[in-house]
Amino acid sequence: MTRYTLFTSIFNRFTGVALSAGLILLVYWLMAVAGGSRSYQRAYGILSCGILKLIYAGLLIAFCYHLVAGIRHLIWDTGVGLERAQSKRSAGVLIAVSIVLLIVLGYWAFLAGGRAP
Repeated sequence: MTRYTLFTSIFNRFTGVALSAGLILLVYWLMAVAGGSRSYQRAYGILSCGILKLIYAGLLIAFCYHLVAGIRHLIWDTGVGLERAQSKRSAGVLIAVSIVLLIVLGYWAFLAGGRAP
């Protein structure tokens, strides 16, 4: 028997740590923007390398999952969905909604070039 609720709990913590580590890249980029054109061009060269795009994809996965799991926890804070059967069902919904959000944001970020429609 698969323990979806156990998996979702552990993965939520893991994604939170990954997002915290990803903040290092964001702060580096923000400092480069604030540092001027030369600093930004150097950072752009570093941050646009291929291996970092894999890291960005991982951070996008972490963001989507952590966002939806956070909404699930907010719903739990209202006292809804705490029973075992409801918790198992919400774990499935969490995974499904995270995948849909990942597809939408992944398309926008990687295939559409990050341009608004």
